Amino acid sequence: MYYSLLTLYSRSRQVQREIAAPYEMHRTLLNAFPTGRVGVERADSEAADVLFRLDDHADGVLTVLVQSRTEPDWSALKPGYLLEAPQVKQREVSLQMDQPLTFRLRANPTKRLSAGKGNTGKRVGIYDEEGQLAWLARKGEQHGFRVLQAQVSRDDKIKNDEAIHREDGVHKLELLSVQFDGVLQVTDPDKLIRAVQTGIGSAKGFGFGLLSLAPVPK
Repeated sequence: MYYSLLTLYSRSRQVQREIAAPYEMHRTLLNAFPTGRVGVERADSEAADVLFRLDDHADGVLTVLVQSRTEPDWSALKPGYLLEAPQVKQREVSLQMDQPLTFRLRANPTKRLSAGKGNTGKRVGIYDEEGQLAWLARKGEQHGFRVLQAQVSRDDKIKNDEAIHREDGVHKLELLSVQFDGVLQVTDPDKLIRAVQTGIGSAKGFGFGLLSLAPVPK
């Protein structure tokens, strides 16, 4: 896997627009990949398996962590988009059974409403912290890890007024943004490696799903 750390020029008008509309940032990032093209579906091989996460640091610095199977060519970005040269590293994902790891995941936790009595069975955001942590625990069971401790932060919404195109017109999209930080334990290395590669949860084109892992500090 390739990991790119991009430091954004926060005064760039393009950057400011894309912070408000993360899918546009996804489109911009795809331009850096030989097999990527703007507008592809996330499951399409031409999407280059790109996951990304925007991090707003306490000192005001904006960075984007980009994970991909394909080596990026960041010269494809327009001048003035980045504050400094990108940092790109290639790393193999290797995990061991019962290994403890620190993690960060920015996700869109959702649940499906029961159909009937006016409900269509649509997916809605999970807004209470207890429910969000339960969602994370279920994802852990599904993807080969056990959550040992977790902290929830960045509970806000991403809005896109023209995100969903259907026959009856264009519909607004609202996505709940939640960041999880904590410690997990590996219960199935193969499943967890696949989760790292493909992401966790929905709305990956909006900057969700990238699971960052690191050794637990001694």
